[in-house]
Amino acid sequence: MAETVSLMEPLLPGAGTEKLNDLSFDLVSKANKFAGMLNPVVSKSVGNLVRSMNCYYSNLIEGHDTTPRDIDKALSEEYSSEPKKRALQKEAVAHIAVQKIIDHGLAPEIYPLSSKYGQWIHQEFCSRLPEELLWVENPDTQEKMQVIPGKLRDGVVTVGRHIPPRPENLDRFLNRFDEAYDPKKLSTSNRIISVAASHHRYAWIHPFFDGNGRVVRLMSYAALKEMDIGSELWSVARGLARRSDDYKKLLQAADEPRRGDLDGRGNLSQAALIDFCEFFLSVCIDQIEFMHKLLDFKTLSERMKTHVEEMIKLKELPKGSYALLREALLVGEFDRGQVIEITGLKDRAARDVLYALTKKGLLVSDTPRGAVRLGFPIDIVERWFPLLYPSTQ
Repeated sequence: MAETVSLMEPLLPGAGTEKLNDLSFDLVSKANKFAGMLNPVVSKSVGNLVRSMNCYYSNLIEGHDTTPRDIDKALSEEYSSEPKKRALQKEAVAHIAVQKIIDHGLAPEIYPLSSKYGQWIHQEFCSRLPEELLWVENPDTQEKMQVIPGKLRDGVVTVGRHIPPRPENLDRFLNRFDEAYDPKKLSTSNRIISVAASHHRYAWIHPFFDGNGRVVRLMSYAALKEMDIGSELWSVARGLARRSDDYKKLLQAADEPRRGDLDGRGNLSQAALIDFCEFFLSVCIDQIEFMHKLLDFKTLSERMKTHVEEMIKLKELPKGSYALLREALLVGEFDRGQVIEITGLKDRAARDVLYALTKKGLLVSDTPRGAVRLGFPIDIVERWFPLLYPSTQ
């Protein structure tokens, strides 16, 4: 059978999308309520934490289980002496580096749901990987194939039961991908739905020998940010990883041909594409709701207070610590000269509190005498942000 671009139609759900429209509206509404709930300085600090979390879950989906603590060490350039663990730590650092470029607005001015953006992500990500992670093996022939950053694959691959387009046809399929998800041609609701639909269809094309999953999740992340729905404070990858079996099952189902005359007019199942899109958007909504509850000022400050009081009883922190942390949570950052006023302690005692908090990384600063803001060392994450990671991590 000739490989025509019609093989991956439909690229957007057609009829039967009322629920998708409702989910799109709900997603925008929840995102708007979530936006601006934290001081911008605090948001930036939480964003660093969530960026590591996004990396952890995205890699976990691929079967690469690098613990949050190992990721934290890697960001401080503390790498394991064990080669495999060290390689995975470097992979995590690469993922975080690419997302940081996106978060800081330094990515190319290309629409995220496009083939060029996907190649840019692959180039940036893979160029930071160690050599041993740039080779994949054909499970049937045991042939070793090199992954070249940003370069489309030049060989045939099989993904489960799905055989993606042949390498000589990739350009045509990617051009059709770009045409179908061009935001100028879509309504606001369809632009949101297109993030979900394109997530599957890009994976279906499978343009690279390896890295396609992480590339498409970063594309989806960047697209949601561009629509002012996504932010540094939540990650769809967490939801997808926590429902990994459903994610992979629905991706696979959407690979299947249509199920008869009532299943659209394209080659692939329209009903399965709708199911995947509903799942994807529902996961987005769920993750916004989760982070909204987690970052609510009252509940977060109470968790912080309980934890700090325990540390004071254990003599790991001095009295007055919570007052400084609460101030940082409330206003973002404050000058070191304000510690006496905030704590109500005398000069030496107030400075001792500040020193203890900075030593533990609970308050951080860009310079030794600069203003301080909240830090989130890995040791406190489980207490301040329960269920952010699996409890075993």
